[in-house]
Amino acid sequence: MTPRELFETYAAFVWRTLRYQSVAERDLDDVSQEVFVIVFRKLPEFEPHGSLRAWIYGICIRVARDYRNRAHKRHEVLYDDVSEHAGGVSNAEIERLAAQKQLHQMLQRLDEEKRAVLVLHELEGLPMNEVAELVQCPVKTAYSRLAAARKQMLTMLTKAEGSR
Repeated sequence: MTPRELFETYAAFVWRTLRYQSVAERDLDDVSQEVFVIVFRKLPEFEPHGSLRAWIYGICIRVARDYRNRAHKRHEVLYDDVSEHAGGVSNAEIERLAAQKQLHQMLQRLDEEKRAVLVLHELEGLPMNEVAELVQCPVKTAYSRLAAARKQMLTMLTKAEGSR
């Protein structure tokens, strides 16, 4: 697979993975580029018996963690506030952006293991056997993490709705 084919095949996956790992919208292009620099530099070390997607996923997770740590040390806010006074933006778009922001905040409150399984299965639509391979755990453990993540998300959503 050529570097161009590799990029075209995995760019959307990398972008979504980083977004679900709380990389701010404004930084996605730069952080995605950082992921692919590492992928291309380390590609000769990749062992073909493993899943390329899982290997790239692991790189995304590490790069996103480093990104969050750098932002925390600089006291940066990783999410832009949705302004209700944004010019030229419809109420429906504002509501969609607010819901998206709420989802990302709730995902951040999950531990990394639960978040990974929930995102890969529910949002990426991957079958559980592939999710288990990507997060390197048994399939039954992946199902357990998914159930726990769903329960925690439901609790958070119920509390958020109750506070309105």
